[in-house]
Amino acid sequence: MNHRFHFRFPAFAWLLALALLLLGAARDTHAQAGALQLRGLGGPGAVVTTERVRAELVAHAPEGVAPGQPLWLGLSITHQPEWHTYWKNPGDSGLPTQLEWQLPAGLEAGAIAWPLPKIIRVGPLANYGYEDRLLLPVPVQVASDFQAPDGDTLTIRLHASWLVCRVECIPEEGNFTLQLPVRSATALHAEAFARAQARQPVAFEGQSTAKVAGERLQLRIEGLPAALRGQDLALFPETPEVLEHAALPGSGWTQAWDGTAWTADWPLSAMRGETPAELPLVVAPAAAQGDGPVGWRSVAKVEGRWDSVPVAGVSPALAAALAANAQQAPAAAPAPGSASLWFALLGGLLGGLILNLMPCVFPVLAIKIVGFARHGQNQRLQRLNGLAYGAGVLLSFLALGGLLLALRAAGQQLGWGFQLQSPGLVAAMAALFTLLGLNLAGMFEFGRMLPQRWAGAQLRHPVAESFLSGVLAVAIASPCTAPFMGASLGLAIDMPAAQALTVFAALGVGMALPYVLASWVPALVRWLPRPGAWMKTFRHAMAFPMFATVAWLVWVLGQQSGIDGAGALLVLLVALSALVWALTLAGKTRWLLGGLMLLGTLWLGSAIGPHITRAAAAESPQAAVAGDWQPWSAERVASLTAAGTPVFVDFTAAWCVTCQVNKHTTLNRDEVRADFAARGVALLRADWTRRDPAITAALAALGRSGVPVYVLYAPGKPPQVMTELLSPAEVHAALQTL
Repeated sequence: MNHRFHFRFPAFAWLLALALLLLGAARDTHAQAGALQLRGLGGPGAVVTTERVRAELVAHAPEGVAPGQPLWLGLSITHQPEWHTYWKNPGDSGLPTQLEWQLPAGLEAGAIAWPLPKIIRVGPLANYGYEDRLLLPVPVQVASDFQAPDGDTLTIRLHASWLVCRVECIPEEGNFTLQLPVRSATALHAEAFARAQARQPVAFEGQSTAKVAGERLQLRIEGLPAALRGQDLALFPETPEVLEHAALPGSGWTQAWDGTAWTADWPLSAMRGETPAELPLVVAPAAAQGDGPVGWRSVAKVEGRWDSVPVAGVSPALAAALAANAQQAPAAAPAPGSASLWFALLGGLLGGLILNLMPCVFPVLAIKIVGFARHGQNQRLQRLNGLAYGAGVLLSFLALGGLLLALRAAGQQLGWGFQLQSPGLVAAMAALFTLLGLNLAGMFEFGRMLPQRWAGAQLRHPVAESFLSGVLAVAIASPCTAPFMGASLGLAIDMPAAQALTVFAALGVGMALPYVLASWVPALVRWLPRPGAWMKTFRHAMAFPMFATVAWLVWVLGQQSGIDGAGALLVLLVALSALVWALTLAGKTRWLLGGLMLLGTLWLGSAIGPHITRAAAAESPQAAVAGDWQPWSAERVASLTAAGTPVFVDFTAAWCVTCQVNKHTTLNRDEVRADFAARGVALLRADWTRRDPAITAALAALGRSGVPVYVLYAPGKPPQVMTELLSPAEVHAALQTL
């Protein structure tokens, strides 16, 4: 048979798929490691933009950088509407913004000069934080022996982490780099620093005391400006977990003026620790004021001691969430043990078998079907190829499972399909499938573009090629979750590493089993026609599933990085295709045009490539999800069910093919939507397209480690977790139980 009909990809293409699957995911995850993890932020530059905030590293050096001259650095945060970050004492919940500086020798950063916050009430909680625009200024001391560098600029680096909340909370972080001129003035943000300085509480000389009276604290502040007398004041304690922040005036706490002294009687926090010797406080007018200071800071001496709470450090909101999780866990999965291990192994085996039917695995299966026809007359080679393919699938599942377990042990909040939460990896997979599609369409042959020795190795080692095609099958299948897989993987995550890896091995055995059986039982594949010209037609036809996969990956990237990211990827894929075409030309034209195309592709990559990994621009709350669906948060689920409203949650991701299938076959059907509406069910969608620790934690509480997951919460009942391949009948049956 003519070799041009051979349906082969060289080994390096499959190795590239494995490298993208493991190395890319590990690199992306390691780069974003931390106890509080954001959704893929960070990178060089002075600006980091997320869906909720725009953060920028700014400086104010009106006299340049020199000893004795003023120098300020700061983090400017612009919040999207309804979102907020926190003060040094966040109140009942939240975390303060943290700044970690890397400064040149001779510069030393001081503490954040916190502007006066505002009281932000979320349900029963009271927090102290900031909305709209904020600048956190930091004074920088320049050493007396500071020597300016040979260059004209200093490199300022900052790693910042912040918690941004609306009702739900998202931990975020970013890496910032700023080139600060040494000899010239830097005053572009002078107005912002002046506003931040104007919002600094002013220290005053008056005397303050805080007297412990049982479960309450009696405050007395002397020496406040005469203009404040008779006014209601707001109190901001700088020390967390001392006072009951959510206490309301009149019922929880009282205030009054005793001559020139302002007094307040405030309940102590149920989470209080040991009694401090001093308590720094900030007071400010409760009503808006005109010119002049916005607040006054005092340090009160504490008289007496209170009884500290034996167990502190867990807020009431977190305690309620933990209690809810404890009630949900028995309904999600059995406790780890021998029975649960066998359950997980059986579920993994069945899930792996069904995974072969998922649309994301179809291209590789098509390639292997043609391989059966090619080797139909050589039973020994066919069996060897079947075993090699099975080994590639099995070892890839073990490698992916081992990487997932190792990253989770290192503190990462990850689940099944985590690698496609990286926009860079999604783009790289799209490039790989574009190359494979062009090869199948007949634009080029890998063998003709490679050195003869490499091309010959491809034909000499078909078994290695089958092994690597098994690797690619796992790479493609990894975003999919088949029935039985969700519960098995959820159990595996909480098992010891050795037991967990056996579950991943069972998944690999299940996925590889149909092909291995077909390779060892020739009767199963005798329906295939004999090798001939039809193989070329089939090869060209199989290019279209590859291009369809590329279209899906571009759509996934659009969900992660916005329309600009998807557009940038499309332009780069066109440039890559043009480069491949140029390399198929003959003679000097190939090298001349190919070189120009290569330079053009590299230039485009540097110019528009950053759009690919940049977070998508924030959407309005109404545009965040479509139709009747609303954004998910654990607090929203709790508040709705507490009010007697049943809740249906769709845990989904753009890169999850099964999720998209279920939307079209079940969730978007008119009769299903009508049934939800008739029973007053609130519809929430938890989008896991980019990493979200809150969603990862919610999945773990349900005994799952990946999407899709569908849960019906009914007031007074444990959550009902449905199957991964959802059907209208299953949804209707679940709603009948309300």
